[in-house]
Amino acid sequence: MEEAKQTNKPYHLINMADVVAKEVDWLWFPYIPLGKLTIVQGDPGEGKTTIVLQLAALLSKGKMLPCDDKDREPVNVIYQTAEDGLEDTIKPRLLEAGADCSKIMVIDESQQELSMTDERLVMAIEETGAKLVILDPIQAYLGADVDMHRANEIRPVLKRLGGIAEKYQCAIILIGHMNKASGSKSTYRGLGSIDFQATARSVLVVGRIKEDPTLRVIAHDKSSLAAEGTSIAFRLDADAGFTWEGRYDISVEELLSGDSRGQKTKDAKTFLTDILSDGQKSSKEIEELAIEKGIKKKTLLNAKREMNIDSVKIGNQWFWML
Repeated sequence: MEEAKQTNKPYHLINMADVVAKEVDWLWFPYIPLGKLTIVQGDPGEGKTTIVLQLAALLSKGKMLPCDDKDREPVNVIYQTAEDGLEDTIKPRLLEAGADCSKIMVIDESQQELSMTDERLVMAIEETGAKLVILDPIQAYLGADVDMHRANEIRPVLKRLGGIAEKYQCAIILIGHMNKASGSKSTYRGLGSIDFQATARSVLVVGRIKEDPTLRVIAHDKSSLAAEGTSIAFRLDADAGFTWEGRYDISVEELLSGDSRGQKTKDAKTFLTDILSDGQKSSKEIEELAIEKGIKKKTLLNAKREMNIDSVKIGNQWFWML
């Protein structure tokens, strides 16, 4: 490589033999990678901002994230919003979520609006050492001269933003709305150019369960750096507030279409509770009965894991018991 620098060539070739491989670091495995862009999107009112603020609150206290057993230290968070008031909306939500508000910062936009290419963003990350930056919503932070539907205009903006994330090893979450093309694949439901989804290393979709309006789900739509994570449910109730509900067996397409198959793990749990209520049963018998009920083996195993059902080998057979 030293020899290449000494030449007058108008370009520099990188030899892959000289590149040092490294593992991806995660803020929340496998949903939010550090040093990369993540998109959280959904229809208006589905809970996108709420879920992201809940995650920010947990991170600010160093608490365990849903479906994750990683020990962590509290981190600083930069949160920018163009839709909600800090005093009457964001601060109350953070307090309700139990956040350490001293670790959540906002760049003042009262005199000048912020953009993704704004040098103030870099300066704030350097000053705070923030490990999470949230821009809500995407279109508000592209800049006045950038058309979000033109790939040639948004690519350099996203490239610069991705470079900031990589340089400072912070996760950057872009919150976005979805379009009304209900017949389209989830990948094409995001507002603006498809390049948003193409550039992001992880895309998460938030939606509600049709049969239970207070139950919402965050589902993994795209994961470029690891296998897609299991969908995770949370509840938004007017009286009880926010609660995490744990893993939920539903795909992104099922979630967006309102398909009732999101109930299948719940049905499998009911089946297991009934069949094991009077004692242990062989796994072979359980699987055969599940097939008769239309319960797939994968769904059955998911339900078994979530219910912490024990497996014991007696002789040559495996038995399940509550």
